[in-house]
Amino acid sequence: MKNTVVGLGEILWDMFPERKVLGGAPANFAYHVSQFGFNGYAVSAIGDDLLGKEILKSLEEKELNYILEKTDFPTGTVKVSLDGRGIPTYEISENVAWDNIPFTSRLENLAKNTDAVCFGSLAQRSVISRATIHKYLELMPAESLKVFDINLRLQYFSKEVIIDSLDKATALKINDEELVKIAEMFQLQGSEEDICLQLLEKYHLKFLILTQGTRGSYVFTPNEKSFLGTPKVTIADTVGAGDSFTAAFVSSYLNGRGIAFSHQLAVEVSAYVCQQHGAMPRLADAHLELFR
Repeated sequence: MKNTVVGLGEILWDMFPERKVLGGAPANFAYHVSQFGFNGYAVSAIGDDLLGKEILKSLEEKELNYILEKTDFPTGTVKVSLDGRGIPTYEISENVAWDNIPFTSRLENLAKNTDAVCFGSLAQRSVISRATIHKYLELMPAESLKVFDINLRLQYFSKEVIIDSLDKATALKINDEELVKIAEMFQLQGSEEDICLQLLEKYHLKFLILTQGTRGSYVFTPNEKSFLGTPKVTIADTVGAGDSFTAAFVSSYLNGRGIAFSHQLAVEVSAYVCQQHGAMPRLADAHLELFR
C-alpha cells in the first residue's frame, strides 16, 4: 500500500444555520483516506484566532495529520444553506487564511514524499495559494497520483487555472454540472461520455470520475468504463459526499483494487455520508474492514 496521501487547499468551517462543521474539500478527502489506513494529511492555512484553534483541536481529535500554517488572515468560513433535498448553496468568505497558504520547507519535504494528492480550483482563486499548490505538484515523485477534483464554486475559477491544473493532473473528478461548464469553456461537443473521453485522452489521465447526483456515476480509464446507479437513501445533507467518493475510490485504487471494486466502494461510501450530518463523519465499519 502506498502511504502518504494529501488533501491540499482550503480548510474552513461550514456555517449551517444551527451549527458549524469542519470542512473544505481537500480536508474532507484527507480525513476519509486516513480512515482507510493511509497516512493522510490536510495541508492548508488557518488564522491566529479562535476558529483556527478549533480546527487544530478537531483534527487532533480525528487523529488526522496536518500542516496548517498560521497566517495574519482570518480562518476561512462558508455560509451553507440547504434546500429541501439537502442540496447546499455556499457563501464563501474571501481573503482568508487558505487564500494565503505559504510554501514552506515543511511542505517541500512532504511534497517529495507524497504518493497521492487531491487538489481543486477553489484554493487557486488567489495568487499565493495557487503558486503554493503548483509548486507542491511539481515537487511530487514522477509516479505519484495527482487528482484534480475540479470543484467549481461560484465565480472562483478561470480557464487558465483549469488548463494549468489539468496539465499537471493525472486524474480528474468532475460532476455533471461542472462538465457542462468545462464543455462550454473548451468548446467540446457530444454526450457526457464523449466529453469525458475527450478529456481523458487530451490530458493523458489515468482515470476520470464523473458523478451525476441521483442519476449515477461513471469511472473512465483508457481501457475501461464503469457505470453505477446512485442508491436511494434518506439524505441528511450532501456536503462532502463527493469528497468521500473520491477518497474511497483513490484509497481502493492505491491499494491495488480494480476499477469496478473501487467504484462500488466509492458509491457505497458516498451514499453513507449523505445520510450523516457534516462532511467528516466516521465511516461505517463495513467499509473500513475491507482494508484491514
